[in-house]
Amino acid sequence: MSDLAQLTPSLLWQHFAKICSIPHPSMHEEALAQHIVSWAKEKNLHAERDAVGNILIRKPATAGMENRKSVVLQAHLDMVPQKNNDTEHNFEKDPIQAYVDGQWVKARGTTLGADNGIGMASALAVLSDESLSHGPIEVLLTMTEETGMDGAFGLQPNWLQSEILINTDSETEGEIYMGCAGGVDCVTNLPLTREAVPAGYQTVKVSLKGLKGGHSGGDIHLGLGNANKLMSRLLFTHAQSLGLRLQSFNGGSLRNAIPREATVTLSLPAANIERLKQTCAEFLSIIKHELDAVEKNIDLIVEPFNCGFKALTLDSQSRLLGLLNASPNGVIRMSDSVKGVVETSLNVGVVTTDEDRAQVIYLIRSLLDSGKEYVAEMLISLGQLAGAQTSAKGGYPGWQPNPNSPIMTLVCESYKKLFDTTPHIMVIHAGLECGLFKRPYPDMDMVSIGPTITGPHSPDEQVHIPSVSRYWQLLTELLKSIPERS
Repeated sequence: MSDLAQLTPSLLWQHFAKICSIPHPSMHEEALAQHIVSWAKEKNLHAERDAVGNILIRKPATAGMENRKSVVLQAHLDMVPQKNNDTEHNFEKDPIQAYVDGQWVKARGTTLGADNGIGMASALAVLSDESLSHGPIEVLLTMTEETGMDGAFGLQPNWLQSEILINTDSETEGEIYMGCAGGVDCVTNLPLTREAVPAGYQTVKVSLKGLKGGHSGGDIHLGLGNANKLMSRLLFTHAQSLGLRLQSFNGGSLRNAIPREATVTLSLPAANIERLKQTCAEFLSIIKHELDAVEKNIDLIVEPFNCGFKALTLDSQSRLLGLLNASPNGVIRMSDSVKGVVETSLNVGVVTTDEDRAQVIYLIRSLLDSGKEYVAEMLISLGQLAGAQTSAKGGYPGWQPNPNSPIMTLVCESYKKLFDTTPHIMVIHAGLECGLFKRPYPDMDMVSIGPTITGPHSPDEQVHIPSVSRYWQLLTELLKSIPERS
């Protein structure tokens, strides 16, 4: 982390380096949470946790600012664990290997965790920095945001004392977020039956690799390749002509990350092996051409494989490949009310097979509850046609925009004062926790800001160093400018 120590603002980067050194993937944030609570208590700050593990730290106002409105700085504790196929990394044990590359901080072969580690580091830096001017500060760090917003769902009323919340989980500096999409998971389970692989068949493994992946909300409009959809397209088109017998299909690892890789094992007549290789080469050429503007490193590999699985029966295989090939994916509708913003989308995030079941996990996002319901019903209908059961779970609300928000107005004014340009007011097609915070705190005034992070939820994740500096300038200017309580 020595590279990071040279960056400014130094306190923020020091905290981020420490965050990177403590493993904290979703569902495994406890070591980081305990470190932060211990650190806060060593600094004689009030620190406590609630029933679901959220952390609340309070810092008193600086002298002369005691009558300012209190502000919550909010971030989530967990990061998305994604790595390249050739990277050896245990996210539950190994630190993130962050390094500086020109104007960017990156990680070696894994996600960086700048989402939302930079926001968390900025909140801890505010607590550390005695040179700042600010009113009463609360820092709220929530548990397991990336895989279900557990901390936000568990947040209780009357715990926070502030009137204003600044969420630090947006990913484009110069854009101020005043609303976000809601989401819901859909899980489809398809029963499978198997039989012995026919005599004279050989087994191979086909791997689709090299896709960019990315955030299934913020990047869904970019037209990136989805490994699950591309692999199912290949198999559906050529299964019959090549005599393919599918044994396993595994693609993606998180429902909120666009899948970068998919791997299948299948058997086919030995005489058709070379035809399969030729077919895969032709398919690779086709999809490289189709996705040339956004995907530069796609690869499709066929290699021998020893597998003890029986093959799916032809009926099960037809149902599974038909289900996957027909599953909608990507942008469903653009917003009419917020120009240039996706209204409704879904991501075919994870596909797995075991002995007697295939499971597909989708993540639906929409600015409208009716949009989520429409796509969920579409998937339920599709599942019925394939003989599968589909259920929706883990739904969370969107954050409805408030164009008259005082904190949003203050952010815009502060940004223009600092940088002599007007920021963009945005609604993000991703799940921020603000919508859930509105349940226990309906009157809290909220806004979301952050530095520029590209490739979140993928090993290409990187954070722009100059934007972190501007984000810090904006955040500290905001805290200095918060008005007095009425």
